[in-house]
Amino acid sequence: MSEKLQKVLARSGQGSRREIELMIQNGRVSIDGKVAKLGDRLDDLSVTVRIDGHKIQLVSSSEEVCRVLAYNKPEGELCTRHDPEGRRTVFDRLPRLNGGRWVSVGRLDANTAGLLLFTTDGELANRLMHPSRCVEREYMVRVFGEVTEDMVRNLVKGVELEDGMARFEDVVYAGGEGMNHTFYVVITEGRNREVRRLWDSQGVTVSRLKRVRYGDIFLTKDLPRGGWMELELNEVNYLREKVELPAETETMLTVEGQKRKRGVRQIRRAVRRHEERLNEDTGRGRRGRQDQRRSSSRNQGEDSNQAPRRKPAGNTSNRRNQGEEGNNASRRKPSGNAANRRNPLKNKPAKPRTRK
Repeated sequence: MSEKLQKVLARSGQGSRREIELMIQNGRVSIDGKVAKLGDRLDDLSVTVRIDGHKIQLVSSSEEVCRVLAYNKPEGELCTRHDPEGRRTVFDRLPRLNGGRWVSVGRLDANTAGLLLFTTDGELANRLMHPSRCVEREYMVRVFGEVTEDMVRNLVKGVELEDGMARFEDVVYAGGEGMNHTFYVVITEGRNREVRRLWDSQGVTVSRLKRVRYGDIFLTKDLPRGGWMELELNEVNYLREKVELPAETETMLTVEGQKRKRGVRQIRRAVRRHEERLNEDTGRGRRGRQDQRRSSSRNQGEDSNQAPRRKPAGNTSNRRNQGEEGNNASRRKPSGNAANRRNPLKNKPAKPRTRK
């Protein structure tokens, strides 16, 4: 049974169907040395498929083990694999894979936080994102401005945007003070900045946006900001059944791993360590430490090529070395009479205080 090339590559974890179709259009994919075209199909998996010259390990539908991650995206991260400006991306903290890669289920803009799903099955990601599946996404929205019942009625009924009609499936008011109001809204499409554009059409501005649910997968307090957690088999099968895919029988999570789920403190500790590493590398790049070591060793080599300095003899050299080390080096405390000579008042008893 033949399958489309983009479907096989998506199942092998090389990206979503849409991403792979762009690769094929740009001439980055080849089959047995020939450049692939849109519409090519594979009758068997014995052919050699390469992307950018790298051979791809093709995975059949029976060999694939579907994995899904839930990630609590913080604001400021980009939903891209590589950023030319070196900014943080959502893929920086995900666990590494052998023979595949994580595919993002939809996207969130840099100013939007909340639940983001990743999977190794590109077909699952493609179906979850497709508008025909009508998978619900729920957002917590904080808007600035006066909101009336007519505005809410318009948002539920439908608003004409640049790319067609759009609407909220549900709008629930969650309170607010002054000009700030919080709502929970539900959409079934993943258009670019759809929630923000719908509120902008009513003359109010979104000041905070956070996704809290994708289908029946909720963002809970067990997942701190910047942390990820792998879904269990029953949750993975829920997503697969939602988009009419066969259920999985295997999972990469062991039984002990499911019982011993990482706690909130452990995830927060891992996130904090990751943030500290990023802060250390800020301004220097990922290879900043190595470059700094190379430059320091190079400077030492240049200094050694100069005329050798004569080491002072006697106590003068010891005093000079101690002065250069300063507070950073740990000084050895003198013992015996030397300690008394250094601080003659150390062992002297204090004078009793008397009132005049």
